[in-house]
Amino acid sequence: MAASSAADLSQIVKAYDVRGVVPDQWDESLAELFGSAFVQVTDADAIVVGHDMRASSPGLSAAFARGAAARGADVTMIGLCSTDQLYSASGQLMLPGAMFTASHNPARYNGIKMCRAGAKPVGRDTGLKEIRELVESWLASGAPEPVDVLGSVTERDTLDDYSSHLLSLVDLATIRPLKVVVDAGNGMGGHTVPKVFASLPVELVPMYFELDGTFPNHEANPLDPENLVDLQKRVRAEGADIGLAFDGDADRCFVVDERGEGVSPSAITALVAARELAKNGGGVIIHNLITSWSVPEIVREHGGTPVCTRVGHSFIKEEMARSGAIFGGEHSAHYYFRDFWNADTGMLAALHVLAALGTHDGPLSDLVGRYDRYAASGEINSTVEDQVGRTAAVREAFAAREGVTFDTLDGLTVATADWWFNLRPSNTEPLLRLNVEARDEATMSALRDEVLTLVRNG
Repeated sequence: MAASSAADLSQIVKAYDVRGVVPDQWDESLAELFGSAFVQVTDADAIVVGHDMRASSPGLSAAFARGAAARGADVTMIGLCSTDQLYSASGQLMLPGAMFTASHNPARYNGIKMCRAGAKPVGRDTGLKEIRELVESWLASGAPEPVDVLGSVTERDTLDDYSSHLLSLVDLATIRPLKVVVDAGNGMGGHTVPKVFASLPVELVPMYFELDGTFPNHEANPLDPENLVDLQKRVRAEGADIGLAFDGDADRCFVVDERGEGVSPSAITALVAARELAKNGGGVIIHNLITSWSVPEIVREHGGTPVCTRVGHSFIKEEMARSGAIFGGEHSAHYYFRDFWNADTGMLAALHVLAALGTHDGPLSDLVGRYDRYAASGEINSTVEDQVGRTAAVREAFAAREGVTFDTLDGLTVATADWWFNLRPSNTEPLLRLNVEARDEATMSALRDEVLTLVRNG
């Protein structure tokens, strides 16, 4: 039975995207319905569509385009691209957009990240719920008849426009020569990095730039420390100044210093925030609930106003637009810029780090040290079926302790004057994600182990 005839959309329509196993949970016939629904909900007469290097991506994106054209929308296909390249096209062309990718998920997965014109987010509360309901109604009663005048489907290359816009936002003309190792993880960084870096005064050492959606070397998920090991070794072996790791759709970027040590995304958020505040003479900076205490502290020290919000790109983008923020950062290495249509681009964050390092006399570890003030666990995932029950058990265990506060903006945050931790369910997998921070390493380690025992042994 085709996925489209037995589809359970509750399993693939997430908080801010579509994601599932192909063809088990969805297929090209379902993608075609999503294309029709996307046009109807956004009321678009033209859209832009791109895709990553997964084997299923060209077929799914073409089917989505057929569905969109059947509702009368003209479709611009930009082909292979990173997610931030799709957002750039949506912003520059002022068209709603759809990106076919499952980001860092394994090869059998695929998905759709959708946006309105100008890269404005489409999430559960901004159109995705209505898209799902339309598709469900069509699955039950049959697809709508095509309109009288079908839309056209044309191709366009936007890589030059994407690269030029990014390079216009950061001054890299006077930086010292840098040796940069980049691990693209066989993802879309292998497509975008050569173009963006071509004019920079850097010696580029590429790793896994071949586009391969089977991810033959390691998963394209730099949030998992195991997937940074190759990059860390190469940085040390090359005597490089910095290492960069992109995820599968290259919208996230992780940084490794000259010693091969990972740099906290919170430190990168604080560094980029300080640069954007200096450039703009102040402003609002968005950070999510589980970035380091360092981020709001440094934002205030540089004359900015920190605003905390939930995890997730649609929530961050909505808050960026509402508050007029100039920059936003997440613990997961998503970085959002007002000058990039409030969308996330790991590449622009990487350029900021190169610009800062290239005008700094010392190594990267010295530069980022001033932005990394506390001991943090990083994100630790635990496979948990009863996410609600385990979270409640953790809360109960800490409820009687003196000086403890609780926050439920995004999962459960438990805090005192000396430490905090956040435990939140994944939007896409049966996981609980734990982040811990404390004023010293010993306190952080003890707290981390205590919470993990409660989560995993309950």
